[in-house]
Amino acid sequence: MTLEIWLIFIILGLTLVLFVTEIIRFDLVALLALLAVTFTGLIPANRAFSGFSNSAVITVAAVLVLSRGLQNSGLVESIGEQLVKVKGGKLIQIGLLTGLVAVLSTFMNNVGSVALLLPVALCIARKKEIPASVLLMPLAFAAHFGGMITLIGTPTNLIVSSFREQSIGIPYQMFDFAPVGIGITLASLVFIVF
Repeated sequence: MTLEIWLIFIILGLTLVLFVTEIIRFDLVALLALLAVTFTGLIPANRAFSGFSNSAVITVAAVLVLSRGLQNSGLVESIGEQLVKVKGGKLIQIGLLTGLVAVLSTFMNNVGSVALLLPVALCIARKKEIPASVLLMPLAFAAHFGGMITLIGTPTNLIVSSFREQSIGIPYQMFDFAPVGIGITLASLVFIVF
């Protein structure tokens, strides 16, 4: 193996260790890794920050801002309080929670929607005496499936759209994923709940 390959493995290994141990904040770890590959000459200095101009990165950043706005507004929290009040057993709670996170994931980042509803799910589990894992796993999967409905639901859709635009000159539109995404999401929610 060449020196460059060894440097890449060392930088990736150190980055992974720092991510797992959380000694340094994850955003600083990512910046340090970028600086390390730049200063070692693994990537040219003039290309080090070129990824930040990608439309997918900008859109994900905007969606994260939107997610934070929804969280700060208290809208999601008030919806969560209404979910706790709903009468019914485990199936009803799973159905409502997964349906809500799928809808939220359609219009915001799926990780952000899970983060918003995680405390709600834990509160429901505690108050309804349901094991937390019974609610948390369906929550995670429903967020993933809901993100498949729109262009901004998941970063993967944005990357595919960006690649399509570079290849044929036409990016995907906001709801181009919806026909397939809605079908998969509905079928998955039925499977998850039952």
